[in-house]
Amino acid sequence: MNPAQRPGPPARFFLFWSLGSVLLLLAWDYSGLDRAMAHWFGTSNGFALEHHWLWRGILHEDVHLLPWLLELGLLVAVARPFGAFRQLPALRRAQLALTTLIALLVVSNIKRHSLSSCPWDLQEFGGMATYVSHWAWGLRDGGSGGCFPAGHASGGFAFLGGFFAFRHGLPQTARRWLAGALLAGLVMGLAQQVRGAHYMSHTLWTAWLCWAVAGLVDLGVSQWIARKRLFAPALAPATSEPMPWLQPASRD
Repeated sequence: MNPAQRPGPPARFFLFWSLGSVLLLLAWDYSGLDRAMAHWFGTSNGFALEHHWLWRGILHEDVHLLPWLLELGLLVAVARPFGAFRQLPALRRAQLALTTLIALLVVSNIKRHSLSSCPWDLQEFGGMATYVSHWAWGLRDGGSGGCFPAGHASGGFAFLGGFFAFRHGLPQTARRWLAGALLAGLVMGLAQQVRGAHYMSHTLWTAWLCWAVAGLVDLGVSQWIARKRLFAPALAPATSEPMPWLQPASRD
């Protein structure tokens, strides 16, 4: 069997990690550690590192368009694969490009409709808003809103789809892709945390949303491939020529 076509871990792998991580995230929300961490970097005068050259300049403004450039590269790789992409079937390459795009759009659309404000908007950090949990849907906090989940961190976490695309035949590449996407997302989320632009929960929920999108797309594509293989013999055109893969094995 072609290594790029080997079946990956079963669906329960995805369900186990998805459900387990969401329980941990809910526990984090309940713990109240979001505000405690915000106070590591902010005071009643605001966040001293909000305009810092590293956190705002390099890790925010300078990399703002990078995820979309990488997404463009993934779209190009669907038709013209390069590097490790040559070992992926075209459908898996399309899966990776589509997954990343969907993840970016899901996070940005949820963020656009969110009423939760950022830490720097809170009165305790010099703003006008009062703290309201992002689970208090429909309840305004007096701030500008539009802060949940972490849009900037999705520029790293959206590429978690590479783990699912590569895991079916290239597990080592899949693990490296997973580590890279997690590291990029966490660094970008930390940059916003330090500046007062997000709580840690915003970053963690962004990671979970991108993971969920990637896993669901992978399950759908894998099922479609399985059905295609199942019905392929019945759909094969009739021919007078023998098919070598249907011939009995030689007894020589």
